[in-house]
Amino acid sequence: MAQLGTRLLKLEIDAVERSAEVSNARITSGESDSDFLTFADFTAAQDAVAATLWDLIWTGAGDEVDGTFIPYGNAVPSATQPHYEFTAVVSEPNGDLLGGEANTSVTARFTIDCEWKLTGKPTKLIA
Repeated sequence: MAQLGTRLLKLEIDAVERSAEVSNARITSGESDSDFLTFADFTAAQDAVAATLWDLIWTGAGDEVDGTFIPYGNAVPSATQPHYEFTAVVSEPNGDLLGGEANTSVTARFTIDCEWKLTGKPTKLIA
């Protein structure tokens, strides 16, 4: 069995790989009156350049996007290394959206923590 490794995870939003922009990503579930309520939770770098994930949040809050969660980092899903497709509603973070605390580090970056509600349970792809 191939166990999930933290360095392999890939995240695609609207068919664009966002892995380099995301330092933490997970699919979570929560209490709901319906059968299943899920969220895409992630931490992303702040980057105000057009076409970045941060820019998608800034300009597209409320829009639906398609995503693929690829926990094994593989290009093609299989029975032993599946992918998970989902549709999510883009939302702004509950907290910092732009900027943060000053830091003397030359490598530190401002980030945002987001939680996007999924429109349903992700679909497991095996082929």
